Amino acid sequence: MEARSKPIEAWFTSIEQGQIKLPRFQRHEAWRPLQISGLFENILRSPSLPVGVLLILEVGDKELFHSRPIVGAPSLSAKPSMQLLDGQQRMTALWRALTDDYKELKAFVRLRPGEDDPTGEESTDNHPTVEIEKRWDRKGVRQPVWADDAVAAIKRGVAPLSIFRPGATGENNFKVWRDQLRAAKAYSDEIGDFAAELRKRVLSYTVPFLSLPVGTSRETALEVFINMNTSASPLTDYDIVVAQVEEGTGESLHEKVESLLASAPAAKDYGRIEDILLSVAALLSDKPPLKKTYLDDDFGANLTKVWPQVVAGVERGLQFLADEAMLNEKTLPSEVAVYLTCALWAVAADLKLDSEGNARSLIRKTLWRACWTDRYGKTATTRAFADFRSLRPLIQGDSTTTPELFDETVYRLPDLEEIQLAGWPGRKERLPRAILTTSLRRKAQDFADGTSVNRSNITTRELDHLYSFKFMGVDRYSSLVNRALNCALISSATNRNKSGAPPSDYIAKRAEAANLGADTVRWRLGTHLIPYDELVANDYERFLEARAKLIEADMKALCSGAEPTA
Repeated sequence: MEARSKPIEAWFTSIEQGQIKLPRFQRHEAWRPLQISGLFENILRSPSLPVGVLLILEVGDKELFHSRPIVGAPSLSAKPSMQLLDGQQRMTALWRALTDDYKELKAFVRLRPGEDDPTGEESTDNHPTVEIEKRWDRKGVRQPVWADDAVAAIKRGVAPLSIFRPGATGENNFKVWRDQLRAAKAYSDEIGDFAAELRKRVLSYTVPFLSLPVGTSRETALEVFINMNTSASPLTDYDIVVAQVEEGTGESLHEKVESLLASAPAAKDYGRIEDILLSVAALLSDKPPLKKTYLDDDFGANLTKVWPQVVAGVERGLQFLADEAMLNEKTLPSEVAVYLTCALWAVAADLKLDSEGNARSLIRKTLWRACWTDRYGKTATTRAFADFRSLRPLIQGDSTTTPELFDETVYRLPDLEEIQLAGWPGRKERLPRAILTTSLRRKAQDFADGTSVNRSNITTRELDHLYSFKFMGVDRYSSLVNRALNCALISSATNRNKSGAPPSDYIAKRAEAANLGADTVRWRLGTHLIPYDELVANDYERFLEARAKLIEADMKALCSGAEPTA
């Protein structure tokens, strides 16, 4: 490998002309605002500090990897002369900040203290500070408005980083900025000279790089990419698998995932889709969903082989999770539930008639026992793998051996007392969330508007204390009222309308407002497994005991694979 360097101005020319692009397998942006500001502060200070070495693959007559432009750069069809293997986060931050391409933020450099904050920390000539301002839309107007106004910005002591952009566009940006300040009598030679000096520092700053010569093999380039990645945001297991798939098949895993999300957009609601897909693929490849599996040289090729099954399993599995009232990540009692369910539906995807019905019951039993027992409390991935290996032939009708998950002696269901004492489901704890999702399984109609809970409205629902802190006369952090049995997931409007009233009062108000009277409200409460009579009796202990029995009955049905009955 040859070591060289180029000034930022030369790098910008290469990007603008499409001479440098990213291999398609490169991950998407991962840097946060603090990393962006730190990068530019290293460049702008005097003497400057290094920002790391880039790794370049020189391109010959044919590209080794499909390429894509840096985010925000011109999308030119011309073949690049270089592909950026390592350093894309730095180069992307340089390009987007200096071209003002970010939609959600804007970068500024502090030239002096602001008029509204004369005691604020002043940038020194040798160490100017870079500040990142968040941006958002309000009724079609970009906020904050001052961020697009050079005069308003200089009153705050800052100037946009885009005036330091290399090339003719950057020169014009600088001139327009200076003229706007002069027209408003906000310009001074001190400000102008300092800004001009900072612009020179940006243009002349050299970024070193190592280059792999033309003739480097795909395998070598991928190996170097994985071993030498020096980003401040280290490669994830998924990033490495993306590279493996590209190396082994020439296909883009990013494109496969985008296609899957187009057909199953709900996948994003259950956490990191990348982690879910890797786990499902590992199980279908007869491997445990562990880092060791993902880093195996053959995993990328195996993932490609089972990809059609992964897609089918995710599509069927996510619909099944919704049917079972596990509507997003915040209602999941167990992370294992998602990938194990999807992997099992991949196995059952082609079954019909009675075979499909039997598989559905078996997967329901698996899902709910995964949530209600402590089987996956420790070493969850290896236990999920062991259970999957037993369940797969069971679904296919090739075995009668049951998984350890179904051993009711070792992995028992909680008793009534444990259900009554379970904490608040807003916390990421298995048992409280298992109680919550079980209470949603009968569609959990809102107390007031009567709508059933579903994926489209789950984000507008709130966890409500049926017996409020105010009514119970306790601190809001008291474990007495912060229990899963004292919780119902209702609309924000209904929740706001309760005002800490006794249960009998707000339920009477709902009954009076409902056209069909108290029976309608009784029915709606029943869809949450809330006992009407015990709730309106304003007797908390009696209410907990009654609701625990209702939850327990549905728990037992679901954990046996059956549909709960009235």
